[in-house]
Amino acid sequence: MTTRFWALASMFALCGATTNGLMWSHFTPAAHDHGMAATTASGLLAIIGVANILGTVSAGWLTDRIEPRLLLAVFFLGRGVSLALLPILFTRGWSPDLVGFAVVFGILDVATVPPTLTLCRRYFGADSALTFGWISVFHQLGAGAMALTGGLIRDLNGSYTPL
Repeated sequence: MTTRFWALASMFALCGATTNGLMWSHFTPAAHDHGMAATTASGLLAIIGVANILGTVSAGWLTDRIEPRLLLAVFFLGRGVSLALLPILFTRGWSPDLVGFAVVFGILDVATVPPTLTLCRRYFGADSALTFGWISVFHQLGAGAMALTGGLIRDLNGSYTPL
């Protein structure tokens, strides 16, 4: 295991924590805590899903043209800013701000995969597929840890706000 492997594995654990673990597991109940109907929150998740397509295809195109490490930095910065803004964007229903959040987060949601695959190929050559498989294990570990942590925080505090 090299430093490059651990950097990519840690980055993908963070990716899993913020997507599967946080948004996909806790968005609807967190929105419900703010008075939003579950169907409305699920509709916003559907927007995230549709925007994923645009983000992933665009990220693949960009990865062929821009340094993948720079793309990952930009994608994670954008994801972090959008998640930091989410608590103040929650409303009881649809709002332009929440729809904007859903589009931005959706575009950034799976956009980390093409540059990560490119870096695996660059750094690990013939072993890149196996390496990406192991890095994906860390994605799921991050997702599981955040899903559990988010639930514990909600149960202990009665709110998702600390999360």
